Amino acid sequence: MTSLAERLGYSPDARLVIFNSDDLGFSHAATMGVYDALRDGLATSATLMVPCPWAREAAALYRGEDIGVHLTLNAEYERYRWGPITQAPSLLDGDGGFPRTLPDVWEHADIEEVRRELQAQIERAIYWGFDVSHLDSHMGTLQLKAEFFGVYLDLADDFDLPLRLAGPGADQLIGFPSRELATERGVIFPDNLLVLPNGVGSRSVLEQMIDYLEPGVTEVFFHPARDTVELRAITPDWQARVDDHHLLVSDQQLAARLEQSGVIRIGYRALRDLMRSERRQDAML
Repeated sequence: MTSLAERLGYSPDARLVIFNSDDLGFSHAATMGVYDALRDGLATSATLMVPCPWAREAAALYRGEDIGVHLTLNAEYERYRWGPITQAPSLLDGDGGFPRTLPDVWEHADIEEVRRELQAQIERAIYWGFDVSHLDSHMGTLQLKAEFFGVYLDLADDFDLPLRLAGPGADQLIGFPSRELATERGVIFPDNLLVLPNGVGSRSVLEQMIDYLEPGVTEVFFHPARDTVELRAITPDWQARVDDHHLLVSDQQLAARLEQSGVIRIGYRALRDLMRSERRQDAML
């Protein structure tokens, strides 16, 4: 089969990388940090957390950047809470927001309430004016459980949007063929995903892997945020988020290494446009 790189117009041995900034709208510090990374740094795309308190600010500051929706069913912090934008009792914990953990969501969520909530998040992003480029899943909630993945895939299919998926070896761990199912539906996803061992803080993984990226499209995700009192009060991983901001916006060594290694940065919008073009062609056959 023709590789994704070739379908995008590159050589089969091209090493393409998507630098995605997660958590736009999570906080004011994150919103400003993500836009810094997109406008003045190396980020090529980002994803919006629609239910979060600062998402509307993110929409007001939007200038047409490559931004998808970070589909959200969890609110993991003890003192900083957000919840569903629809009437969805099964998606609330006893504290009035989304559950903090993945098992809590998986055990209690009604799958039709999940579907309505996530569709509403995408529709609200579109209503706010975002030219939505792709979908991914906060904390991987939708990628790691089969029935939740079914909703994730349906939404990508319905809205004609590419997905973040784990790499080729992950299907054995999660117990279902996510990549095969997406391919059967004509949904595009990157060839590889660099996974962060601590969830936040991309420097160590990227520095080790940049010279060893395989041909094809690899996604690397970051959580850039400005260093503020607000950010320090919200999350114990604030230093990693600030370091991601520095890495993408100010680190000249990273930019030089990317150029020397021949890695080409692209955004998710290129995958979305390819997916929609290929689906139109298939529909005409």
